[in-house]
Amino acid sequence: MRSRRVIALWRALLALPLLFACATTDADFANVAPADELYATGLELLEGDALLWVIPRIKYNEAIETFQTIIDNYPYSDYAVRAELKIADSYFDQGKYEEALSYYRDFGDLHPQNEKVPYTLMRAALCHERRVKPPYRDQTATRDALLYLDRLISKYPLSEFTPEAEESWRKLRLRLAEQILGIADFYRKRDEYESAAARYRSLLNEYPGLGLDASALFHLGVCYRAMDREQEAERIFQAVVQNYYDSDVARDAEQMIAEDQ
Repeated sequence: MRSRRVIALWRALLALPLLFACATTDADFANVAPADELYATGLELLEGDALLWVIPRIKYNEAIETFQTIIDNYPYSDYAVRAELKIADSYFDQGKYEEALSYYRDFGDLHPQNEKVPYTLMRAALCHERRVKPPYRDQTATRDALLYLDRLISKYPLSEFTPEAEESWRKLRLRLAEQILGIADFYRKRDEYESAAARYRSLLNEYPGLGLDASALFHLGVCYRAMDREQEAERIFQAVVQNYYDSDVARDAEQMIAEDQ
């Protein structure tokens, strides 16, 4: 009989921490404001106030904490979904593109059917684009931005963000093309014609229609001429004259043809 009482007592003692934890959790949750109120508070913090009535001061950190509270306490509510975007936008507006990118990227994975996915794809591309380096530097950020733009354009062709995406897509591809052109010109000026020709061909094959075709084609002909590939060079010069007759390189190509006759 006594042993049963001891066992019962031990069970009661072991249950106390669990009961205390549950009571604490319930009490903490009871002190959390409703999701809609928290969301409204977060928006107010993002509106900011004026410092000395002149300089706007936005409390990004407090706003992010408020939106995170919604996600932590109301993970299945519509406000949690909205809060994810607000956190991403808050980081983006501060220029913290790595943090913003993490939220924009996760949003598409967590909510693939959400109407805001095209927006997050555009913003993810912009996060990479804002970190793009000059054409003579590493272009990893440019390529990463193009991946998101490709996805937006192909999957959401009727999105309101698609025109902006197409404009950015062209601009970033031109940046990559200019990098290749710069490398090709560098080799050509050093009389390394094989290496230069390979880059000009790469540019023409991978990045056509960006306004660099005439120059790349003409200088490819120059490389072939220097490599004693006269027939190929002449065919290229003829193509330049026929297809880009109103350009400066067309006149240069005509002069090359005249010199070879």
